[in-house]
Amino acid sequence: MDNNFQMSFVVEQPASKLFNAINNVTQWWNENLKGESKELNDEFEVQFSDDVHYSKQKLIELVPNKKVVWLVTDSKLSWLKNKHEWTGTKIVFEIFDHPKGTALKFTHIGLNPETECYKDCSNGWRQYINSLYKLISTGKGEPEKVKIYE
Repeated sequence: MDNNFQMSFVVEQPASKLFNAINNVTQWWNENLKGESKELNDEFEVQFSDDVHYSKQKLIELVPNKKVVWLVTDSKLSWLKNKHEWTGTKIVFEIFDHPKGTALKFTHIGLNPETECYKDCSNGWRQYINSLYKLISTGKGEPEKVKIYE
């Protein structure tokens, strides 16, 4: 059984709109982004306020209008015993046709109930995947807004 954190939603939008929104990280996850998140092998860093969460992602799979995969190459979650718990995990966005439009399946591979971060991180992902849904369905997401990188 796959016990990695997952969630999904369906929108009445074309797959291209979902794909483009996923890759527009500053519009739904974190405005505080350093690097790029559009092309294969792009790398980007996000930093949340008060050094609560830092992570560096590399785009390791990019299938237009179908799939986006980030490998977390570095992380520091200051409030955990294992501050690097995210390092080596994968964040996967899969886009599918659905009878009511287009579906997105989000999976954070390595974030499971056995990890220290699971409760808080899964709650965080629920908030940000909901922000992605809002970006796709209304044109406006709700990303983290604290600016550290300029």
